[in-house]
Amino acid sequence: MTIHIIKLSVGSESIEGLAEWQATRMEQRRRAREPVETWHRTRMFPRRKSEVLDGGSIYWVIRGLVLVRQRIVDLRAVTGEDGISRCDIVYDPKLVPVRPVPRRPFQGWRYLAPADAPPDLSALGGGLDDIPAKMRAELAELGLI
Repeated sequence: MTIHIIKLSVGSESIEGLAEWQATRMEQRRRAREPVETWHRTRMFPRRKSEVLDGGSIYWVIRGLVLVRQRIVDLRAVTGEDGISRCDIVYDPKLVPVRPVPRRPFQGWRYLAPADAPPDLSALGGGLDDIPAKMRAELAELGLI
């Protein structure tokens, strides 16, 4: 059974800002001759690895709203220079906008059940993915999407 992960995108102001930051990190990795992929390093390794890798996504909370997701492609155990074990959550670089849903701040990451995951905007129809993200957020706050 699939399970997702939800995480705050600290410092991001928009989906576009998240995309720019990720593109910058991938370019830095390319220049350093490291694997060019998108990942987030976290202290805790998901115990439900097989469920996350069974079609799970990382849902990003930006400015108090779940706005976008990326499909998780791998979970890798890594050990830092300090000797502490961590996890690299590796995800597809494609950003998929979702129906904006309010979410209170939290630390780290959390599991997100498929039933609680907001649907992709493309699945809702009506051209919602053509509307600017700020306007989508306002519509969501009004309960219109």
